[in-house]
Amino acid sequence: MEPPLAPPPPSLAVLLLLALALFGSAGLTRSLSITSADQSMFEKAQGEKVTLPCTFVLSEEDEGPLDIEWVLIPADNQKKEQIIIMYAVDRIYNHYYAAMTGRMQFTSSDPRSGDGSLDILNLKSADTGTYQCKVKKAPGVQSQKIQLTVLVKPARTKCSVEGSQEIGKDVTLKCASQEGSPLLSYDWRRVSGTQELPATSTLNRNTGELLLKNASQEYSGVYSCVASNRVGADECSIELNVTPPINTAGIIAGAIVGTLLGLSLLAFLVFCCCKKHREKKYEKEVHHDIREDVPPPKSRSSTARSYIGSNRSSLGSMSPSNMEGYTKTPYSQVPSEDFERTSGQNQTFPSSKYGIAHKIGDITVV
Repeated sequence: MEPPLAPPPPSLAVLLLLALALFGSAGLTRSLSITSADQSMFEKAQGEKVTLPCTFVLSEEDEGPLDIEWVLIPADNQKKEQIIIMYAVDRIYNHYYAAMTGRMQFTSSDPRSGDGSLDILNLKSADTGTYQCKVKKAPGVQSQKIQLTVLVKPARTKCSVEGSQEIGKDVTLKCASQEGSPLLSYDWRRVSGTQELPATSTLNRNTGELLLKNASQEYSGVYSCVASNRVGADECSIELNVTPPINTAGIIAGAIVGTLLGLSLLAFLVFCCCKKHREKKYEKEVHHDIREDVPPPKSRSSTARSYIGSNRSSLGSMSPSNMEGYTKTPYSQVPSEDFERTSGQNQTFPSSKYGIAHKIGDITVV
């Protein structure tokens, strides 16, 4: 039996490649390196805190000044990178990015210790983006990119009913959140009764619609909807009340009767108003006519009229020729009531040029 053959000696080329690999690995271990390159994606909820890692190791060959820089890489390649925070010459500069002022800081109070991680507080949806950590210490230079996604929890979720809630009709329960990062998932459940969805129901988890076909009174009850995503959930509820069909004919008849009664009442009111207006107008006209026909009230001039009447009667037998020089007694000279009331005294009037005198009672009129 022949002894086994010995393996052939390695060739010169193989030995040269092994030497280069060992030399290269030795050189890498002696240069600056970032040790937190394992996790490159983070998902956090709005309002929470996130720590973007950036730990590094320096070598003896890195003798230049330490420079740590965090930048935000925009989604649009046409835009420039935005410096967020920087450590240089033993100082921290954090006034470059106004949108995060007061909400960011280095995790370590002394980044020279090898920890250049970044803390972002009270996260906002606008903080979503790609962040890059650059560590420089000449001649070593290393960088690392991290993708941050800020998710918004579902909030202000509202439930509603679409369709007629009558027996035999199709009813749709709707659920929608006013806030929340996609992808949102909706789930309906029955709170009261059997706590199981009806057999004829169909659920769309993406849109939040629950279709109930051929509804019956057994479908009545309280239903709850839960909207959720990877960072949170929100809930709303609504009550479904399935009733028998409404008597449409009765409603129409009632509406017609009510309308007719309303019109009748309106016509009666208009008639009453017109009648009252006519009565007021008639009263005004009658009152105006009465005021024009009523004779003036008696006054103290009645005595004077009696006096003048008697005087005219006494002169009735006179001829026109005898009236030429007759002058009427002025109204202001007519005797007053005091004069008439004087009794037992004989008053003598001056005789006219005609010398005609008449005696009235105790008074002699010329």
